[in-house]
Amino acid sequence: MFFPKEYLASCSSVLLVCAFGASLLADEPKPKPENTISVQLTEPVPPQKFAIPPKFWITDITDRSGNPQPLLVYKDRGGIFLDRQPTLIVREALEQSLKAANLLATEANSADLTLRIYLFHFGLAEGSALDFFGKVEFTAIVKNAKTGESQEVKAAGTSIAKSAMKKKNLQKNVEEDIEESLKDAIRNFLRGQQMKDTVSELMKNADVVPATPAPATPPQPKQ
Repeated sequence: MFFPKEYLASCSSVLLVCAFGASLLADEPKPKPENTISVQLTEPVPPQKFAIPPKFWITDITDRSGNPQPLLVYKDRGGIFLDRQPTLIVREALEQSLKAANLLATEANSADLTLRIYLFHFGLAEGSALDFFGKVEFTAIVKNAKTGESQEVKAAGTSIAKSAMKKKNLQKNVEEDIEESLKDAIRNFLRGQQMKDTVSELMKNADVVPATPAPATPPQPKQ
Protein backbone atom coordinates (compact mmCIF):
# COMPACT_ATOMS: atom_id res chain seq x y z
CA MET A 1 0.00 0.00 0.00
CA PHE A 2 1.30 3.44 -0.94
CA PHE A 3 1.19 6.38 1.48
CA PRO A 4 1.97 9.96 0.43
CA LYS A 5 5.10 11.53 1.91
CA GLU A 6 2.98 14.21 3.61
CA TYR A 7 0.98 11.53 5.46
CA LEU A 8 4.14 9.72 6.61
CA ALA A 9 5.67 12.99 7.79
CA SER A 10 2.53 13.82 9.73
CA CYS A 11 2.54 10.41 11.43
CA SER A 12 6.20 10.82 12.34
CA SER A 13 5.49 14.20 13.95
CA VAL A 14 2.66 12.76 16.02
CA LEU A 15 4.86 9.92 17.22
CA LEU A 16 7.64 12.35 18.18
CA VAL A 17 5.22 14.53 20.16
CA CYS A 18 3.82 11.49 21.97
CA ALA A 19 7.28 10.21 22.79
CA PHE A 20 8.34 13.63 24.07
CA GLY A 21 5.22 13.91 26.24
CA ALA A 22 5.77 10.45 27.69
CA SER A 23 9.37 11.40 28.48
CA LEU A 24 8.24 14.52 30.33
CA LEU A 25 5.71 12.53 32.36
CA ALA A 26 8.37 9.99 33.24
CA ASP A 27 10.63 12.79 34.52
CA GLU A 28 7.91 14.35 36.71
CA PRO A 29 8.67 13.75 40.40
CA LYS A 30 6.17 11.66 42.32
CA PRO A 31 5.46 11.65 46.08
CA LYS A 32 7.05 8.80 47.99
CA PRO A 33 7.62 8.23 51.71
CA GLU A 34 11.31 9.09 51.27
CA ASN A 35 10.66 12.48 49.61
CA THR A 36 7.69 13.63 51.73
CA ILE A 37 7.98 16.10 54.62
CA SER A 38 5.59 17.05 57.42
CA VAL A 39 5.39 20.78 58.18
CA GLN A 40 3.85 21.91 61.47
CA LEU A 41 4.38 24.32 64.34
CA THR A 42 6.77 22.93 66.94
CA GLU A 43 4.86 24.96 69.57
CA PRO A 44 1.88 27.34 69.59
CA VAL A 45 2.45 31.02 68.81
CA PRO A 46 1.19 33.13 71.74
CA PRO A 47 -1.29 35.76 70.48
CA GLN A 48 -1.15 39.29 71.84
CA LYS A 49 -3.31 40.39 74.74
CA PHE A 50 -6.61 41.94 73.65
CA ALA A 51 -8.54 44.46 75.76
CA ILE A 52 -11.65 42.36 75.14
CA PRO A 53 -10.50 38.76 74.47
CA PRO A 54 -12.64 37.43 71.61
CA LYS A 55 -13.43 33.89 70.61
CA PHE A 56 -12.34 33.12 67.04
CA TRP A 57 -13.68 30.57 64.58
CA ILE A 58 -12.08 29.71 61.23
CA THR A 59 -14.85 29.35 58.68
CA ASP A 60 -12.76 28.48 55.64
CA ILE A 61 -9.28 28.57 54.12
CA THR A 62 -9.03 29.02 50.34
CA ASP A 63 -5.90 28.44 48.26
CA ARG A 64 -5.39 31.46 46.01
CA SER A 65 -1.79 30.67 45.06
CA GLY A 66 -2.66 29.40 41.59
CA ASN A 67 -0.21 26.53 42.13
CA PRO A 68 -1.42 23.44 40.21
CA GLN A 69 0.67 21.20 42.49
CA PRO A 70 0.42 22.67 46.01
CA LEU A 71 1.96 19.57 47.59
CA LEU A 72 5.13 19.82 45.48
CA VAL A 73 7.42 22.36 47.18
CA TYR A 74 10.73 21.46 45.44
CA LYS A 75 10.85 19.93 41.98
CA ASP A 76 14.54 19.20 41.37
CA ARG A 77 16.51 16.18 42.57
CA GLY A 78 13.52 13.86 42.73
CA GLY A 79 11.17 16.41 44.26
CA ILE A 80 10.04 17.19 47.79
CA PHE A 81 6.35 16.94 48.72
CA LEU A 82 4.18 17.99 51.64
CA ASP A 83 2.17 15.29 53.39
CA ARG A 84 -0.91 17.55 53.70
CA GLN A 85 -2.51 20.39 51.79
CA PRO A 86 -1.08 23.85 52.69
CA THR A 87 -4.58 25.06 53.61
CA LEU A 88 -4.85 22.30 56.22
CA ILE A 89 -1.39 23.07 57.62
CA VAL A 90 -2.26 26.76 58.07
CA ARG A 91 -5.62 25.90 59.66
CA GLU A 92 -3.94 23.54 62.13
CA ALA A 93 -1.30 26.17 63.03
CA LEU A 94 -3.89 28.89 63.65
CA GLU A 95 -6.22 26.65 65.65
CA GLN A 96 -3.32 25.30 67.71
CA SER A 97 -2.20 28.82 68.67
CA LEU A 98 -5.69 30.17 69.35
CA LYS A 99 -6.69 27.13 71.41
CA ALA A 100 -3.55 27.35 73.56
CA ALA A 101 -4.50 30.96 74.42
CA ASN A 102 -8.17 30.06 75.06
CA LEU A 103 -9.22 32.20 72.09
CA LEU A 104 -10.70 29.42 69.93
CA ALA A 105 -14.46 29.03 69.99
CA THR A 106 -15.82 25.54 70.61
CA GLU A 107 -18.26 25.94 67.72
CA ALA A 108 -19.19 28.47 65.06
CA ASN A 109 -22.26 29.72 66.93
CA SER A 110 -20.23 30.67 70.00
CA ALA A 111 -17.64 32.77 68.10
CA ASP A 112 -17.32 36.52 68.47
CA LEU A 113 -15.13 36.88 65.37
CA THR A 114 -14.84 34.60 62.34
CA LEU A 115 -11.78 34.21 60.13
CA ARG A 116 -11.90 33.50 56.41
CA ILE A 117 -8.35 32.88 55.17
CA TYR A 118 -7.04 33.31 51.62
CA LEU A 119 -3.66 31.63 51.17
CA PHE A 120 -1.48 33.26 48.49
CA HIS A 121 1.85 31.51 49.01
CA PHE A 122 3.06 28.46 50.92
CA GLY A 123 6.44 26.82 50.39
CA LEU A 124 9.71 28.11 49.03
CA ALA A 125 10.17 31.56 47.54
CA GLU A 126 11.39 31.83 43.98
CA GLY A 127 15.17 32.06 43.75
CA SER A 128 18.25 30.19 42.61
CA ALA A 129 18.53 26.43 42.80
CA LEU A 130 21.33 26.73 45.37
CA ASP A 131 19.90 29.28 47.79
CA PHE A 132 16.28 29.31 48.88
CA PHE A 133 14.09 30.39 51.78
CA GLY A 134 10.58 29.66 52.97
CA LYS A 135 7.65 31.99 52.42
CA VAL A 136 4.07 31.92 53.71
CA GLU A 137 1.60 34.67 52.85
CA PHE A 138 -2.12 34.95 53.52
CA THR A 139 -4.96 37.43 54.07
CA ALA A 140 -7.75 37.04 56.62
CA ILE A 141 -11.20 38.56 56.55
CA VAL A 142 -12.02 39.12 60.20
CA LYS A 143 -15.77 39.43 60.71
CA ASN A 144 -17.93 40.23 63.70
CA ALA A 145 -20.33 37.30 63.85
CA LYS A 146 -23.18 39.43 65.22
CA THR A 147 -22.92 42.74 63.37
CA GLY A 148 -21.51 41.42 60.08
CA GLU A 149 -18.85 44.15 60.09
CA SER A 150 -15.51 42.94 58.71
CA GLN A 151 -11.94 44.07 58.10
CA GLU A 152 -8.95 42.65 56.26
CA VAL A 153 -5.71 41.62 57.95
CA LYS A 154 -2.63 40.60 55.97
CA ALA A 155 0.21 38.40 57.18
CA ALA A 156 3.47 37.15 55.72
CA GLY A 157 6.41 35.19 57.02
CA THR A 158 9.82 34.27 55.66
CA SER A 159 12.86 32.32 56.77
CA ILE A 160 16.57 32.94 56.41
CA ALA A 161 17.92 31.69 53.09
CA LYS A 162 19.80 28.40 53.23
CA SER A 163 21.87 26.52 50.71
CA ALA A 164 20.57 23.41 48.99
CA MET A 165 23.41 21.13 50.07
CA LYS A 166 23.60 17.36 49.90
CA LYS A 167 20.43 15.40 49.21
CA LYS A 168 20.29 14.04 52.77
CA ASN A 169 20.31 17.60 54.15
CA LEU A 170 18.06 19.09 51.49
CA GLN A 171 14.73 17.78 52.79
CA LYS A 172 15.59 18.75 56.36
CA ASN A 173 16.48 22.29 55.23
CA VAL A 174 13.30 22.65 53.19
CA GLU A 175 11.14 21.40 56.06
CA GLU A 176 12.81 23.76 58.56
CA ASP A 177 12.58 26.70 56.13
CA ILE A 178 8.84 26.29 55.59
CA GLU A 179 8.17 25.69 59.30
CA GLU A 180 10.10 28.84 60.20
CA SER A 181 8.20 30.93 57.65
CA LEU A 182 4.87 29.45 58.81
CA LYS A 183 5.65 30.38 62.41
CA ASP A 184 6.70 33.87 61.31
CA ALA A 185 3.45 34.39 59.38
CA ILE A 186 1.27 33.16 62.27
CA ARG A 187 3.19 35.39 64.68
CA ASN A 188 2.84 38.45 62.44
CA PHE A 189 -0.88 37.75 62.13
CA LEU A 190 -1.71 37.12 65.79
CA ARG A 191 0.71 39.66 67.27
CA GLY A 192 0.66 42.40 64.62
CA GLN A 193 -0.63 45.93 65.06
CA GLN A 194 -3.12 45.44 62.23
CA MET A 195 -4.75 42.55 64.08
CA LYS A 196 -4.82 44.55 67.33
CA ASP A 197 -6.54 47.50 65.65
CA THR A 198 -8.99 45.24 63.83
CA VAL A 199 -10.07 43.34 66.94
CA SER A 200 -10.36 46.60 68.88
CA GLU A 201 -12.59 48.12 66.21
CA LEU A 202 -14.79 45.06 65.73
CA MET A 203 -15.16 44.42 69.46
CA LYS A 204 -15.54 48.03 70.58
CA ASN A 205 -19.20 47.59 71.57
CA ALA A 206 -18.87 44.10 73.00
CA ASP A 207 -18.62 45.34 76.58
CA VAL A 208 -21.46 47.83 76.34
CA VAL A 209 -24.33 46.53 78.47
CA PRO A 210 -27.73 48.22 78.06
CA ALA A 211 -28.50 50.29 81.10
CA THR A 212 -31.09 48.75 83.41
CA PRO A 213 -33.97 51.16 83.82
CA ALA A 214 -34.41 52.42 87.37
CA PRO A 215 -37.40 50.92 89.14
CA ALA A 216 -40.43 53.14 89.13
CA THR A 217 -40.92 55.07 92.33
CA PRO A 218 -44.11 53.87 94.00
CA PRO A 219 -46.71 56.56 94.50
CA GLN A 220 -46.56 58.16 97.90
CA PRO A 221 -49.73 58.18 99.98
CA LYS A 222 -51.36 61.55 100.35
CA GLN A 223 -50.85 63.24 103.66
